[in-house]
Amino acid sequence: MTLIAQITDLHIRPRGLACYRVSETNMLARRAIEALNAFDPQPDAIVVTGDLGDTPDEREYAGVQRLLSRLKAPVYVLPGNHDSVKLMRESLSGVGPIHEGENGKMHYAVDIGDVRLVALDSAVPGAPHGELGEAQIAWLDRTLAESDRPTLVALHHPPALTGIAHMDRIGLKDAAAFAGVISRHSHVARVMCGHIHRTIIAAVGGTVMTLAPSTGHQVHLDILDKGEGEFIMEPPAFFMHHHTRDSGVVSHLAYVEKFAGPYPFFADEGVSF
Repeated sequence: MTLIAQITDLHIRPRGLACYRVSETNMLARRAIEALNAFDPQPDAIVVTGDLGDTPDEREYAGVQRLLSRLKAPVYVLPGNHDSVKLMRESLSGVGPIHEGENGKMHYAVDIGDVRLVALDSAVPGAPHGELGEAQIAWLDRTLAESDRPTLVALHHPPALTGIAHMDRIGLKDAAAFAGVISRHSHVARVMCGHIHRTIIAAVGGTVMTLAPSTGHQVHLDILDKGEGEFIMEPPAFFMHHHTRDSGVVSHLAYVEKFAGPYPFFADEGVSF
C-alpha cells in the first residue's frame, strides 16, 4: 500500500498579514499540517501542488519553510502562479529535488513506494495562466516512457476546463498537448493539480484529474460567469491518494477541521439490522 497526501494553494503571507485582508492562510495552513501529522497511518509522502506563497516575498517562503518542516512525512513541492521559483530554490530545503529541471523549470520524477510521482512546473513568471512549454512536455513524454510503474502526474494549473470561467481564462494554455502525452501512457493513474481552490474531478487524456481544494479559502462556485471571481470560506480539505495493486489509485477527500464523531453504527447492545 502507498498513501500520498496532496495539499495545495497555501498562500502563506508575512507574519500577521491575512490574504486579501480576510483569509488567515497562515493559521489555516498550520491546521492542515496538524491534521496531516495526526493522520493514521502516516502518508508515505505529501505533495504540495503550488501557490505555497502568495507573493514573491522572502518572508513568505521563510514561513513556508517553517510550516513544511513540521511535517512528519517526506514533502515534495512544485510551483504555482503565485510562486517564485527562484525564492523556492533559495529558501526551501527538505522538500524534494527542487533544484532539478531544464530551461529554468522545476520538474522531476521520484519513486514513492510502489508508485511514481512526476512533478511539473506550469508557472509562467509574472502571469496568472499556466504553460508547460514544448521542452517540458517532451521531457514528460520521455519520463513516462521510462517506467510502467503506476504514476501520479502533479502540476498546479488544471489541464481541463472547470466551468468556472474567470479561472479557466487563467488555466493551462497547452492543456491539449499535455493531454496528448498522457493519453499515450496508460500507466498514468492520476493527474493531481490545484489553482482553482475547489474540489473538482474531471477526465484528462484517458485518466482521472483530481483538483484539490485550498488549505485556506475556496473559490466561489460561479458557473454563470457573473463576475471576475470571489472567494468563500468553505471548509479546507486535502486529498489522500491510496494505491494498492488490487484497487489502483483511489482518492479520498479529507477535511482539515474536526467534526463530531466518529459514532458506531450499532450503538445499542444486541441491536442489528
